[in-house]
Amino acid sequence: MASTHEEQIRIVQETVAGKEITFAHVMGSPAPIIYQKLGLNPQVDYRSSAIGIMNMTPPESAVIASDIAVKSGNVYLGFADRFTGTLIITGDISEVFSAMTEIVDYFRDSLGYVVCGITKR
Repeated sequence: MASTHEEQIRIVQETVAGKEITFAHVMGSPAPIIYQKLGLNPQVDYRSSAIGIMNMTPPESAVIASDIAVKSGNVYLGFADRFTGTLIITGDISEVFSAMTEIVDYFRDSLGYVVCGITKR
């Protein structure tokens, strides 16, 4: 009779973060409730505003991306997390899209990251 301990298989799984931007999206004219729930600046013109959100690995890349964003145009840094790699920026639709384009281009062309396309709605 076989022991149940001999029949068990142990699996060890590890993830290795690559150098990549996995998500980049611009939300044009988001509802005011989204700003409020995310704790973003509620005193904006919602008709011409946008929220840009990105996710990247390694997560410390969000620090570099936030620097590029605020230097590329008139955007507000809503959230940058060096532990999860999440970045949220707000501003006019054209400014947010331009900042995200600057980030994606720099990470792809200068840092050798694999990047996704920027989606917009």
